[in-house]
Amino acid sequence: MESCRLHLRALLLLVAFLYPAFVQSLIRHYKFSVVFKNTTKLCSSKPTITVNGKFPGPTLYAREDDTVIVRVINHVNHNLTIHWHGVRQLGTAWADGPAYITQCPIQPGQNFIYNFTLTGQRGTLLWHAHTSWLRATLHGAIVILPKRGTPYPFPTPDEEKTVILAEWWKSDVEAVVNQSIKSGLPPNVSDAHTINGHAGSVPGCSSQGGYTLHVESGKTYLLRIINAALNDDLFFKIAGHNLTVVEVDASYTKPFQTNTIFISPGQTTNAILTANRGIGKYLIAASPFMDAPVGFDNLTSIASLRYKGTPANPKAFLTSIPPQNATPVTNTFMDSLRSLNSKQYPANVPLTIDHSLFFTIAVGVNPCATCVNGSKLVAAFNNVSFVMPTIALLQAYYYNTKGVFTLDFPANPPIPFNYTGNSTANMQTTNGTRLYRLGYNSTVQIVLQGTAVIAPESHPTHLHGFNFFVVGKGIGNFDPKKDPKTFNLVDPVERNTISVPTGGWTAIRFRADNPGIWFLHCHLEVHTTWGLKMPFLVENGKGPNETLRPPPADLPTC
Repeated sequence: MESCRLHLRALLLLVAFLYPAFVQSLIRHYKFSVVFKNTTKLCSSKPTITVNGKFPGPTLYAREDDTVIVRVINHVNHNLTIHWHGVRQLGTAWADGPAYITQCPIQPGQNFIYNFTLTGQRGTLLWHAHTSWLRATLHGAIVILPKRGTPYPFPTPDEEKTVILAEWWKSDVEAVVNQSIKSGLPPNVSDAHTINGHAGSVPGCSSQGGYTLHVESGKTYLLRIINAALNDDLFFKIAGHNLTVVEVDASYTKPFQTNTIFISPGQTTNAILTANRGIGKYLIAASPFMDAPVGFDNLTSIASLRYKGTPANPKAFLTSIPPQNATPVTNTFMDSLRSLNSKQYPANVPLTIDHSLFFTIAVGVNPCATCVNGSKLVAAFNNVSFVMPTIALLQAYYYNTKGVFTLDFPANPPIPFNYTGNSTANMQTTNGTRLYRLGYNSTVQIVLQGTAVIAPESHPTHLHGFNFFVVGKGIGNFDPKKDPKTFNLVDPVERNTISVPTGGWTAIRFRADNPGIWFLHCHLEVHTTWGLKMPFLVENGKGPNETLRPPPADLPTC
């Protein structure tokens, strides 16, 4: 028996020596019970859809290359799915989560196991529901630590804190969006913003306390900041303190200091906070950014940073919040972002392009006989408002089910016009479940062009299944001859969600090395609801590692 133990130990040591990554990688199991929880905020209560009774939901902790297995059990009366926002899902397209794109929803009383590996990823991401507007309260953090023995490419902080920004409605959020769809009008904006689930004091309700970030003098803290809001770009500031940005969307950046973080829905930012001020209480503000003439929640959420040793009821150090239309602040922040582009973490920007795509982003108006004004608001890429299918696109593709989608999404707008000028463009869109086909490992450039149709607006745009490099941006109409000369092809920031500036454009590049069907959509939920979304079909390559795997046995049915 002792001899067997010695042989086993020797074998394990040999495996650890020859395959250290195998030993480092673990399988992490989580259980998500989706349940109603009666919640009181803003001096009113309502049943809230939560994971495990928590808002925000539980944090997933893992390390790079770990496998994560999450059993999601639906105990509420809504269909739902969970999306692991920013997870590449290499080889696991069935686990991506958008309803009717990669899977049918998990129906009430049913469950589904999401199984995916965090291949080559480390940093902060988020998970959230991807059905209707359920992500208002169904969301949480994904914290991916580096492999054991691999340090951060910046000084190791003393502690880490997760900060989740979100929105809160007093009303049932599903009732809000359903009423908007029925009327054809914009939905009611949220009643408050929250910081780690706390709204703080708001007009008409000053009794509820805000979130407190506890720190000790001389220590450093890695803040993992997540914007889980449905519809609002946000500024984040801490009175009297600068922050050093070191990562966005789980990709390391060249460090830079700022006193204001700009963060759009679906984005994450990791920043180092140094507790180097005097003992006391310092206010934290999450305030909205909006530089377009549209309705939004204009309330600022207030939390506090409190040093150890601060006496009871201290006077708070205040912070000035940026103007709500502080476009220069957003530009300064976004222009400061650069990939680390080190030997260990290179920026592998595609230098040659197989597919050069030009997508206009616009809000429109379509006829609607049952709506209040006989019309309804819609949104579209290249004048195509996406129509959700009744079965999942990935299933239809895998099983070769006919009549579910077409592969004719336009690479360019059907009719060119003065996109950001005072144009007389037709405000009506076409409707369709139209996909764009990409060959395996092909390189793609997309110019996302904002328009002034109805109203110009910032559009945070998210691509599932890939990271991309933000090689350029500008105001006005993209010039295909002049603007590419200004592209940064050396160290552009790498992201999964990017804000297209109001009345401007953004150019991104990526390599289509992940077979499956992958969603591109505005991460303002109001625009997604109106149809501002489209899928890419990435074809199989050669061999099993470049081929879409069969679906899991418990994949939900429609």
